Amino acid sequence: MTHAHGTDPSPVAPDGGAPSWRLLATLGGAGAVAGLLIVLAWRWTTPAITAHRASVEQLAVAEVLRAPARLDTVYLVNGALTATPAGDRARLERVYIGYDAKGGRVGVAVRAGEPGFSDVVSLMVGYDPATMQLLGMKILGQKETPGLGDKVEKDSVFVGQFASARAPLQGVKASSGADPSQVVTITGATISSRTVIRIINNALARWQPLVSALLDTKAKP
Repeated sequence: MTHAHGTDPSPVAPDGGAPSWRLLATLGGAGAVAGLLIVLAWRWTTPAITAHRASVEQLAVAEVLRAPARLDTVYLVNGALTATPAGDRARLERVYIGYDAKGGRVGVAVRAGEPGFSDVVSLMVGYDPATMQLLGMKILGQKETPGLGDKVEKDSVFVGQFASARAPLQGVKASSGADPSQVVTITGATISSRTVIRIINNALARWQPLVSALLDTKAKP
C-alpha cells in the first residue's frame, strides 16, 4: 500500500465535525466580542444612569426640604463636613442644606438606607437641625412585599406623618396625638414601617453631630 508523503492534515474530531481547535477559537472569539460589547455598553450607559440618579436625588431633596430657594452641598471628608473637598466628589457622602429666598436656613437633607424585610430600603429625609423636627421623607428605593411593605412608599397617610414628626421617632400602633415623636406603623407591614423609622433615627444620630459642628463653625465670626 502506497503512503503519501508531506504535511499531515489537521486533526478531525472523532465524530467527523469541526476540529477542536476551531471550536475553541470560535468560542473564544465569541466570548471576547461579548465582553467588548458589555464594556462598551457600560461606558455608554453609565453617564446617563449617573445623571438620572443625580436628578432623582435632587428632586427628592427639593421635596423633603419643601422647595428651598437655594441648596448648598457639603461632603464628608475625614470625619467632617466640608464644601470644598479634594478629589472626586461623586464618590463622597454628602449633606444638602436648604435656604429660603432671604438666606435663612430651612433645613438639612440626608440620604440613608438599611436592609428592610426584602431588600435595602433607601430614602431621603429633611429635618431642622435646631429642633430635630422632620420636614419630609421620600423613599428612593425599596423592594418590599407588593401590597404590604411597599406601602411605606405608596401610603400617603404613613408618608405624611414624617412632615411634622420630631426625632428620635418611635413606631406605635396608634398615636396618642400628644407626642410628636410617634409614627403610626402600617398594619400588615410593621417590619417595613419600623425599618423606615430605624433608618431615619440612625441617619440623624449619625449626621446631626457633623451638621451641628459645621453650622457652629459657620456661625462664628
